[in-house]
Amino acid sequence: QVQLVESGGGLVQAGGSLRLSCAASGRTFSSYAMGWFRQAPGKEREFVAAISWSGGSTHYAVSVKDRFTISRDNAKNTVYLQMNSLKPEDTAVYYCAAVSDIVVPTTRDQYDYWGQGTQVTVSS
Repeated sequence: QVQLVESGGGLVQAGGSLRLSCAASGRTFSSYAMGWFRQAPGKEREFVAAISWSGGSTHYAVSVKDRFTISRDNAKNTVYLQMNSLKPEDTAVYYCAAVSDIVVPTTRDQYDYWGQGTQVTVSS
């Protein structure tokens, strides 16, 4: 069982940066692939980024590639999402997710555990 708690969301102007964190409970964090998803009002939850258990493989949605960076610190049981050059269309609730045994999962149904989400609002 893994419990996930996101933090770091907030209000930022367009062009600004934020770093989201996702703290995981459990002693087997290093065996889980981790992902970030987001959901804007009235829209489906969409994939943002994912990272393998070792951190050696990552994958990004086209809309955030070259602006966002996912990373993890297995010693701290934490995964991060560095978001630069933010745009108003990045406004959403951002969710952290975890799954074991899959390298870099990119779809919602591949993940077993979810956090409660953190709000990111980008003003124009």
